[in-house]
Amino acid sequence: MAPEPDPPAPPAQAKEWGAALVLFPIAATLAYYALPASLQEQTLVLFAPQIAAYLALGFWAAHNRDVISRLGLKRGNIWEGLRWGLPTGLLLGCMNTFVILSAYPHLGYDISFLKTTPHGRLPLMVMVPWFICGIAFLIELNFRGFLLGRLAALESGLWRSGLAQRFSPLALTTSALIFAFDPFMLNTFQHLHWIAVWDGLIWGIIYLRTRNLYTTIIAHAVEVMVMYSAVRMAIG
Repeated sequence: MAPEPDPPAPPAQAKEWGAALVLFPIAATLAYYALPASLQEQTLVLFAPQIAAYLALGFWAAHNRDVISRLGLKRGNIWEGLRWGLPTGLLLGCMNTFVILSAYPHLGYDISFLKTTPHGRLPLMVMVPWFICGIAFLIELNFRGFLLGRLAALESGLWRSGLAQRFSPLALTTSALIFAFDPFMLNTFQHLHWIAVWDGLIWGIIYLRTRNLYTTIIAHAVEVMVMYSAVRMAIG
C-alpha cells in the first residue's frame, strides 16, 4: 500500500494578508522628521509612529489566522526563548553599560540627563522588573514581531538565495533604523539612541534565525534591567 501523502499546509501558513500595513508606521516615522520642530515636541506626535504601528498590527491580526505563530509567540517557544534570551541580554547589558558609563563620557558626552527621563523618574521597584518587562514585550511585538516579520514577508520574493531570504537584509536594516530613530526613543535618550541600532540588528538577526519572539523579549528585558540598574546606581 502506498504511503498516504502529507496533508497540505493550511492556507493561513501559505499566504499572509496585509503585510504591507507595516509601511504605515514607517511612513509615520519618516513624516515626523519632516515636521517643524514645534510640532515634533508634541506628545501625540512623538507617539504617532508607535500608535500607527499598533493600529496596523491590530488590523493585520484581525485579518490573518494563526497570528500567534506568525509573531513567534507559540507557547512551546518559551523555554528556548529563556535559554538564549537570558545570556544574550546579560552580554548586551554589560556591553552597553560599559558604553554608556565609560565610552560616552570619555568622548565628552553628558549622560546626567538620564536622571530626568520618564524612566529615570520612576521608582526602581516599579521599573525593575515590571515596567521594563512590559515595555520589552510591547516593543518586541511592534518592532520585531510585526515590523521586521512583515517586512521580511514582503522581501522574501526579492531573493533567489536561501540565505538572503532567511535573513532579509533590507528588512533587518530598515527595522533596526526605524527602531533606533523612533521619535520617542530619540527624544528621550538623545545621543544614546545609537545604541539601539546594534541592539535592533542583533535582536533582529536572532528573530529571523529562530522566529521566536520570546528570545528577543527576554533578551531585551534582561539587557535593560542590567543597564538601568547599573546606570541608576552610577549617576544617582
